[in-house]
Amino acid sequence: MAWQELFGTDVGLLSLAVIVFMLGMGVFFVRLFVRKMNSEVPAAPDARRTPTPPGA
Repeated sequence: MAWQELFGTDVGLLSLAVIVFMLGMGVFFVRLFVRKMNSEVPAAPDARRTPTPPGA
């Protein structure tokens, strides 16, 4: 019954499209975040230095 409604009605097909889209988006973001976490990050500048004021 539920499968017939999911695949046989307009509302069911739109729901299925949203479900597939969200799963695809989840896979995309997981891959993106894992790639970003494994990439090298350039060294940050030393935060302990006091910046020189403009015009000095």
